[in-house]
Amino acid sequence: MTMAPAPRLQWSDALLLGHGPMDRTHREFVEIVDAMLVDDDTRFADHLAAFIVHAEGHFGDEDRWMADSGFPAMGCHVDEHAAVLASAHEVQARVRAGDVAIGREFAAELARWFPSHATHLDSAVAHWLVKQRSGGAPVVLRRNVAQAA
Repeated sequence: MTMAPAPRLQWSDALLLGHGPMDRTHREFVEIVDAMLVDDDTRFADHLAAFIVHAEGHFGDEDRWMADSGFPAMGCHVDEHAAVLASAHEVQARVRAGDVAIGREFAAELARWFPSHATHLDSAVAHWLVKQRSGGAPVVLRRNVAQAA
């Protein structure tokens, strides 16, 4: 029986939103989740711990940007961040007890969730923040998006 290859989450310009700090944080998110997906089991707990530290900062920054700028639709966005962090902590407890498989399932779910979250929720925040700062929409130059799709 042939095993299916591990899912991947890899950065591409298709994920760019036009807000530099958010784009840099998102790239780091992708790198950490991809490491969780493909690295061996002996390093998984370390990657999950790094993900939690990253997510706390990442989501905290976005939540603060939304609050500080008066972003009108922040409620469900903040709730989604909180739910992901709560799940990460629950999964971490199970991974510490030896259940790396549940950790891998969580990482695969993050890989499915993130592109949609970024495209639908984070893009609205990026647009709002850039408009607040510069009075116009973000300019996003994407290379090789067709290859990333």
